[in-house]
Amino acid sequence: MTTDRSVVVNSLGVGLATGTYGVSFGAISTASGLSVMQTCVLSLLVFTGASQFAFIGIIASGGNPITGAFTAILLGSRNLFYGLSLAPKLDLDGPARLASAHLVIDESTAMAVTRETKRQTRLGFYWTGISIFILWNATTFAGALAGNAIGDPRTYGLDAAVGAAFLALLWPRLDSWYARSIALLAAAVALGVVPVTAAGVPIIIGGGAAVILGMLWHPKDQDE
Repeated sequence: MTTDRSVVVNSLGVGLATGTYGVSFGAISTASGLSVMQTCVLSLLVFTGASQFAFIGIIASGGNPITGAFTAILLGSRNLFYGLSLAPKLDLDGPARLASAHLVIDESTAMAVTRETKRQTRLGFYWTGISIFILWNATTFAGALAGNAIGDPRTYGLDAAVGAAFLALLWPRLDSWYARSIALLAAAVALGVVPVTAAGVPIIIGGGAAVILGMLWHPKDQDE
């Protein structure tokens, strides 16, 4: 039987492992041209790693910030569906639900949805979400200071690190042939439009293709 203590310990473990990764975002962000303040505000307000790395990747490649913002929103839209699945399990009232929405991310959702009781669902969600939020923002600040001192990211290959960091976030989610197939098809679409679109636009088009494929393609063995 799962105890409250084990839920908290496991949640803190996930929070520590994920939160410290913010140092990479902070360093890459300021080395790519954002100020320390802009980098820290981005982590405070957006607080979803994949969206933040996608935004910085477009900025670093010379893309339009608006394009970067649309890409970040597209990637972050998955949290809306997480929230829909979490709402009945957390069973919060209006103000508490609104205050908790910012903590709906991949890790807090994963640590909450599998719990058998409302209490443990809340323990998993809040201990994971809050610990990641605190550590992510603290390490973002530390990384931003380091990145600000580094200078041009191309000197150290950090421009390539944006894509590598994004892939590291994505890879664990490609745990089935269905997910891998959609990722490969979306990547092919994105690569195909690179010669005829501005920087950052291929990511949006590829992401849109992935969403459409996910909505329309439902293999039988995936539904079972």
